[in-house]
Parts: sequence; C-alpha cells; structure tokens
Amino acid sequence: MILCGGKGSRLRPAVNDRPKPMADIHGRPFLRILVDYFAGFGAERFIFCTGYRADAIRDYFTNRQAPLQFVFSEEPIFLGTAGGLRHAQRFIHSDPFLVTNGDSFCPANLAWFYYFHSLRRALMSMIAVKSDDPVDYGSVTFDDGLRFTGFAEKACERGPSHVNAGIYLFSRDLLALIPAGRPWSLEFDLFPKLVHGPGYVLPCNANCIDIGTPERLAAARQYFAAQTATVGVGS
Repeated sequence: MILCGGKGSRLRPAVNDRPKPMADIHGRPFLRILVDYFAGFGAERFIFCTGYRADAIRDYFTNRQAPLQFVFSEEPIFLGTAGGLRHAQRFIHSDPFLVTNGDSFCPANLAWFYYFHSLRRALMSMIAVKSDDPVDYGSVTFDDGLRFTGFAEKACERGPSHVNAGIYLFSRDLLALIPAGRPWSLEFDLFPKLVHGPGYVLPCNANCIDIGTPERLAAARQYFAAQTATVGVGS
C-alpha cells in the first residue's frame, strides 16, 4: 500500500500541476521509482491510497498494468495516513501487508524486513534510520530487544536520533484500532497506542530521501541522478 493522498502544500512552489508523489524525477514520476523498487523484491500488487488529484495517479498507472496489478482506493474526504489505510481495507488481501509513504524512499532490504516482522509475530514493524536533525521527521525510540517504545512526530529536540523511514509491515488485526470514515493519523493517533505493545523497530543503515519541499526534491533528483550514473558505470 502506498499512501499518496496528501496535498503536498510545501512542495507547491515547485510542483503545482500534479500530486506530490507524481513529481518528475528525470522523466519518471517519483511514485514509479517506488513501485519499481518494491517490485524488485517481489511485490506484484499495489494499492494506491489516493486523495488530492487522484486522477493523475490513476491515469498514469492504469495504462501500465502488466505484469503488475494496481488498485486505487480514493478517499471521499481527507482521511489522513491511518484513515486512508482503513478506507482501503476491502482491497487488502495479504497478512501482513506492506505500507510506504508516497513521498519518501529508503533503500532498505525488504526481504530482511519481512523476516524480522514475521519472526517476532509483530502487530506492527517500522523501519528507522539515523538522522542528525530529526526536527522535520518522526523520532523513534526502541529498547535493546528492538521493541517500539516511543514516537514523537516533528519533535523540537535536535541531535542524533532514529527517525521513521515511512515503511511499515502491519498485521490485518491492526486495522481494528483505526476508526472508519474519519480522519486518523498513523503518527499522531495510531503509533502512540502501540508504544510498549507488540510493535518493533528495525534500524536501517541507509539514507531516507523525501520530496516534501522544493529543496528536498532537488536533493532527491541529485541522489537518483548519482544512482543512475553509478549503475551505468558498472554495466
């Protein structure tokens, strides 16, 4: 499941003709980069939780079905990151199911992440990366057993910490914690309920790239240009 229903107001000065996840990265929508990466780990079916300018996402992926399957869950009103998942419940076939933000990319090993989650029989697992400046992200804490112990979205404290990479594995049972038909947030509403519960954090030694502002979009373009150049040299 890819969460791509937000308006992307902060990115509007640079991208004002499409939803944020469809921002152009060297001729490809950012969302296509996410799909290709997840498909590389065997994902075959993608549910897009859409809202703002949903038609742009639907029009692009409808003509690109084979060999992947794309499902569109359009929110009738803004439902937030958790509410969008709950609205799409009827489309979820797997248990657990994988969720990612539509405006960030983390080159994590998803096969290992699935093994990590399954071994612990977790209700929720999230990937976290190190950051020297977590102010604009969700700070994550966990104990020596990697059990989830705390979450603070866009905390004011500065300094090194682990932050939410926006990639999760959820048990279907978790959906029962999300009320239907009204806005609900993973970060502010759901995660606080899971502290010291059956949730786990997998620390990942990787960069997390997001496109939430014009400056970060420019940095993302530089990152993917460098990745393309590296692949080209080695091939």
